[in-house]
Amino acid sequence: MNRINLITLGVKNILQSLEFYCALGFETSVTDENPGIVFFKNGGTKLALYPLDELAKDINENDPPAGKGFSGITLAFNAKSAEEVDQIFEIVEQAGGRIVKFPQKVFWGGYSGYFSDPDGYYWEVAYAQSWKFDENDMLIIE
Repeated sequence: MNRINLITLGVKNILQSLEFYCALGFETSVTDENPGIVFFKNGGTKLALYPLDELAKDINENDPPAGKGFSGITLAFNAKSAEEVDQIFEIVEQAGGRIVKFPQKVFWGGYSGYFSDPDGYYWEVAYAQSWKFDENDMLIIE
């Protein structure tokens, strides 16, 4: 089991989250006014949105887990330039995301910042000059 095929975000308002992620450039074929689930057609690992209460019930119907704040998980987008990082943060602000840490040079030698989506999921957008990408624009980790 050495791959991640799908990351599902439990969201409080699926339409608000759908609008936010579409504003960031995520594409989907969903056209329903009240979709039960949203799958995005992004490259690499796929992203899905699902109602938070339904996701909790799917995990354990009798004792669904309750959110307690920061879960210790972040999502990441690896950019190909510092300028791309800045462009993404401009889009995030326009789409209503909350900037948590504006992009800046960081201790590991890259350029990075954090934002959160409407449900509080944290995203890092980062760039490092040394990074290489494969033919699918996925970061190569050696």
